[in-house]
Amino acid sequence: MTVLIVGAAVSGRAAMELAIGDGRDVVVYDDNPEALRQLPEGVRAVDAATYRSVLPHVSLVVLSPGLPRDLEIVRFARSSGKRVLGETEFALEHTETPYCAVTGTNGKTTVTGAAADMLVASGQRARAVGNIGVPLSAVTGDPVDTFVIEMSSFQLETTTSFHPRAAAITNIAADHLDAHGSFAAYAAAKAKIFENQTTEDLLTWDADDTGASAVVASASGRQVPVSATRVPEGGNGVRDGEMIVGDWKFKAPDVGPAFTVDLLVAATVARHMGASEAGVSSAIANFRPGAHRRERIAFIDGVTWVNDSKATNPHAALASIRSFGRVVLIAGGRNKGLDLAPLPNEENVVMTIAIGESSSELVASAAPGSIVEADSLATAISIASTKAVPGDTVLLAPGCASFDMFVSYVERGDLFRELVTSMADER
Repeated sequence: MTVLIVGAAVSGRAAMELAIGDGRDVVVYDDNPEALRQLPEGVRAVDAATYRSVLPHVSLVVLSPGLPRDLEIVRFARSSGKRVLGETEFALEHTETPYCAVTGTNGKTTVTGAAADMLVASGQRARAVGNIGVPLSAVTGDPVDTFVIEMSSFQLETTTSFHPRAAAITNIAADHLDAHGSFAAYAAAKAKIFENQTTEDLLTWDADDTGASAVVASASGRQVPVSATRVPEGGNGVRDGEMIVGDWKFKAPDVGPAFTVDLLVAATVARHMGASEAGVSSAIANFRPGAHRRERIAFIDGVTWVNDSKATNPHAALASIRSFGRVVLIAGGRNKGLDLAPLPNEENVVMTIAIGESSSELVASAAPGSIVEADSLATAISIASTKAVPGDTVLLAPGCASFDMFVSYVERGDLFRELVTSMADER
């Protein structure tokens, strides 16, 4: 049996190793010659010019996450009657370990990590995998009691038999429209997380998010809505300073409404997967937002500097902006076909500094005198330091991808942290 792996990055290589472990012949496709270097002995590399010669001998195609389903090689494989699986579903065929799953436009990494922490604190061997950075294919043989799988829209859209015992949708707002083509297609991809669930399975979501609430209307699983402002009927939420999760009560941490919802979603999923009250309580008490997620970097001359480089779409950026008072906003980058106009026009944004490819788009949407352009992140920080007054927050919440100027949002956030920290040291 020959397996064709499409994509030779981290997930593709993990799937390749899994297939080799099965004793299968493996062919790897990538249109980047650098990605095809240093393949294991016996693994054949093909590209756009040569893949057609091997397809007749292939019985299974494994598609790496992030690569489009309409890639020419994938379309050709389907038209040839070949079975096509995403990397995650391929991995799931190699394990009997129970799993739950998390998706959403924003917050899914936080929820995935928190749910895994709650299960670990409850004594389980739980592992956070998937879009969070660890391909499931790389750990199917590990001694794990529960997998908590973060699923992107790209990973979900290729699924056919994906069936998590508990599924979570943090929120759904416009994102990746450049890849999916429409909001309806993007939302439909997210909805596949509960497509195969039954009444024995759990589905939870933010009841105050209109996008998620609309999508779950067609779900078959046991529905448990959550809210950071109330306790929804049949769900979990906040009342009188306490987080309510069924008959469990925990002191609500002072982390803001967005992270409160994330913790409620995580607790709802973890409880269904066997977490204990003590384990959930411990994880909530020890929760800290991850790097590049509203990360407070410095307090300089009365001004707070916050890194939210992970806010790679307007929905996330707006949630971040609304978490603070007066905001001097650094925004921009590579737009993903989304409307950026709300960012500079949010009522508590006193000044916007536009960076990257979308600078002119942001400037065109903002009131005259309320926005300036910067040719680099360093310049943007320098300008912000002259515009901000005591009580302001200088917020990096780009609302865009980073790929016009950086390798990733992590590199962008790391540079912001480095520059601001250096400025604080000088002061």
